[in-house]
Amino acid sequence: MRIETLTKYDQQTANRVRELLIQLSRSGKDRGEIPKEWFDDLINSNSHDMLLALDDTDRIVGIATLSIIIGPIVRKAAYLEDFVTDSSVRGQGIGSKLWEAMLTWAKEKGCTELCFTSGHGREAAQEFYKKKGAEIYDTNYFRKTID
Repeated sequence: MRIETLTKYDQQTANRVRELLIQLSRSGKDRGEIPKEWFDDLINSNSHDMLLALDDTDRIVGIATLSIIIGPIVRKAAYLEDFVTDSSVRGQGIGSKLWEAMLTWAKEKGCTELCFTSGHGREAAQEFYKKKGAEIYDTNYFRKTID
């Protein structure tokens, strides 16, 4: 098993990322194909990356999408948007390897914190985060669709 940064687009990778995001979704809802432009933006950005966990056959078995956020309070931090391992390989240490790769990525980018959310009903994920030393920060997460 190895961790790589996504550096090129291909349809097979896009399909596999989509499959993993369906597993991450609470509803199991498929939001449809991820546009190639999204991958292009991610790959070409200096502030965003997707880390891929690949098994010995080069099958993507986990992903983590990271971005740099900057603000007067957080200064420079890494923000974790999507983090999932395939349900067929959970409990095999792949999430831990991705976690360590995320921390390395953040350090290399000059970030001092890794920020993320974890919704209600994600007890297993939250226990994982606590074991990794993450602390719950009391806040409400809001989202506004921009028309």
